[in-house]
Amino acid sequence: MSFLEMLDALNEELLSQGEPPVAFEHDCREGICGSCGFLINGVAHGGRRGTTTCQLSMRFFRDGDTLTLEPWRAQAFPVIRDLMVNRSAFDRIIQAGGFISAPTGSAPAANAILVPKEAADTAFDAAACIGCGACVAACPNSAAMLFTSAKIRHLNSLPQGQPQRDQRTLSMVVAMMNEHFGSCTNHGECEAVCPKEIPLEFIGKMNRDLIQAIFGRRREPLNIPSVVQQPSNEDAVIEAAKS
Repeated sequence: MSFLEMLDALNEELLSQGEPPVAFEHDCREGICGSCGFLINGVAHGGRRGTTTCQLSMRFFRDGDTLTLEPWRAQAFPVIRDLMVNRSAFDRIIQAGGFISAPTGSAPAANAILVPKEAADTAFDAAACIGCGACVAACPNSAAMLFTSAKIRHLNSLPQGQPQRDQRTLSMVVAMMNEHFGSCTNHGECEAVCPKEIPLEFIGKMNRDLIQAIFGRRREPLNIPSVVQQPSNEDAVIEAAKS
């Protein structure tokens, strides 16, 4: 029995007794969508390396164990009910720059743009991020650096992502700061609990891209109508990088 199946059984019992069920979010139940995450005994996704909550089996626990379930705890993730939180802050970060420009018309040939093997592997590793929020929940500062760096590295590694590379990095970092996530202080808790094992080195690469974008900007900042970019926050990013 999986962990979510256990919660399904619990909710059926609660409903049969006239009690309200435990609210939790889920969708694919295959470790892909990232919607099922919450804290189990204080650890994101239950503490099994490379395992999401929906992939967690009850055989990993002993009979008679007491399990304490909590939602993600972060200012940027307001609790909706029980184990459900609002993770739309992640969506707004992606909206700020998680895309590429492409000419209209018919689809280009598959080999029209050659992608080096190393770049393809890096992009694939970064794209594995499912946006579950475990990195934010585990970080003592509630930082979203691992998530943001993975989304930036995914497109910045590819030839198709180079035209907006500078704007993408600046805009997504500013959007992250606007969502009131904390700052990274290199605790490494995010990497430890990430179910897709996103490496911490992506944060360093994002910082490098940010510095290059600030001191070598060749284009105007990306202007997304749906994302409110506060100039003061962008100035803070620039000043922090210069210092």
